[in-house]
Amino acid sequence: MTDSRKLAAVCGAASLALIAISGAAVADGYEEYGAPPPPPAAEGRKFTYSFNIAGTSDYVFRGISQTDNDPTVQGGIDLGYGIFYAGGWASGLDFDIYGNDAEVEIDWYGGVRPTWGPVTFDFGAIYYSYPGASQLAPPSGTQLNYWEIKGGVSGTIHNDLALGLNIYYSPDYFGETGTAWTFEGNGGYTFHKVGFFVPSITGAVGYQDGNSGAYLVTNGYSNYWYWNAGLAVAVEALTFDFRYWGSNADNATSIGLTCINHLCDDRFVFTAKVALP
Repeated sequence: MTDSRKLAAVCGAASLALIAISGAAVADGYEEYGAPPPPPAAEGRKFTYSFNIAGTSDYVFRGISQTDNDPTVQGGIDLGYGIFYAGGWASGLDFDIYGNDAEVEIDWYGGVRPTWGPVTFDFGAIYYSYPGASQLAPPSGTQLNYWEIKGGVSGTIHNDLALGLNIYYSPDYFGETGTAWTFEGNGGYTFHKVGFFVPSITGAVGYQDGNSGAYLVTNGYSNYWYWNAGLAVAVEALTFDFRYWGSNADNATSIGLTCINHLCDDRFVFTAKVALP
């Protein structure tokens, strides 16, 4: 996640996404563009599962392209039992611009989502892994994999309007760049069904702060803002998402350095996703 997880290669992703769909392994993956997670199953201890596969014009994580502005394939699986959940999500990467051969990212996550009245809490952990990636250089020996712990709260206000807030903390962020905090507020509104279509709008605003000027990997600053807003149109199991991403990490006046290779520029991203059942 940050400048973070870092960039993507379409080939390795396609095969990995299919593996994820067949039963092994979001999100940034697992939280669709900042929309609050669905509440746990209402029927006590009930086992649930779902699979998903998607094609996207650009894998953007917290405002920064992880695929060098190119398209990729993604996929994952989600499991639930009562308030407990677990899952995995995979995406293609392109980290060549950072001098790394990472082509695939796999995120593993789990946690609990207890409810209190109309409010749902989310406490969990996420492990970001880059199988087959070489170590970052310089310095040699730097690992890409990292952990985050998460605390969140969300709820539905006035029927179809949902709001949420998530806080993420990593004791040693991507590339061993030290501690990092991410604060993200999100919201979404689902409209009434129109013919075969169910439209919704979602968006998020986030702020990330680290203790190292290198934690955005060569960008030379330790904090930035990012945001997104978009329209999703669902037809049965298929969802088309049209989303605008932006950040202040490409602002040379306020940041001091532009984001490498325009990876942080404002952009529109199109994603088509199938989720089953």
